Amino acid sequence: MSTLGLIAGKGIYPRLVLDAARRKGLTIVMAAFEGETSVELAESADYHQWMRLGQLGVLIDYFKKQNVTQAMMAGQITPSRLFDLRPDFRTLMILATLKKRNAETLFGAVADELQKNGIVLLPATTHLEDSLAGVGLLAGPKPSRSFFSDLEIGWPVAKAISALDIGQCIVLKKGTILAVEGYDGTNATIRRGGELGKGAAVLIKVSKPRQDMRFDVPVIGPDTLKICAESGVSALVVESKKTLLLLPDEIRQLAQQFNLTLWGKDN
Repeated sequence: MSTLGLIAGKGIYPRLVLDAARRKGLTIVMAAFEGETSVELAESADYHQWMRLGQLGVLIDYFKKQNVTQAMMAGQITPSRLFDLRPDFRTLMILATLKKRNAETLFGAVADELQKNGIVLLPATTHLEDSLAGVGLLAGPKPSRSFFSDLEIGWPVAKAISALDIGQCIVLKKGTILAVEGYDGTNATIRRGGELGKGAAVLIKVSKPRQDMRFDVPVIGPDTLKICAESGVSALVVESKKTLLLLPDEIRQLAQQFNLTLWGKDN
């Protein structure tokens, strides 16, 4: 593979993928989305084309024109915009086949349609494998005894809600579940839980039982730690080998600065 199709959303994630792929000598062909992808990121690709969310036909035609046979999805798409699509005909055909419409089913159908057109969607961890979380203490101070008690209680709860497709993180303190992730996302969950816990709360973020690593990878970045510190969350647990740590050096520095424990647990 000499060319990578990058379907880019918000944040530093697509930038890290672009930089890592370029270090391997790949040509970057980017699909950029109005209101989501940064202009600076788009213009740093070798080739880019702007399109609206829902223009799957445009994306496929563009990738085929650029001889893209392998692609990646990286970066966030504002969740509310998935309910405000302006779909083209190809997207309408896909939507008509979906009994359940959410990010997982929609992106899964997009991946299948890409495959039908000779474009393989790679795991979203491709080129960033060194940034996957390990096991045990990853950053910050050694955890307290109460941390392990909360981990024992909270881990199966987080796994259960992820299996029900409700969310992938919870916040708890002294065995009490303070917040469960829903449509509002991880950051809002941290703030809700932190406000109720008033300090020393634990955030647990897990993967789904059948996580599709092509487009739905749990991600932790520097902003996550900053929000934890602001909200009174003193420990963050992630699932090892399933969670990407974006800018790991900065994450370790912030964990020390905020006296925040970052812990990796295998399932």
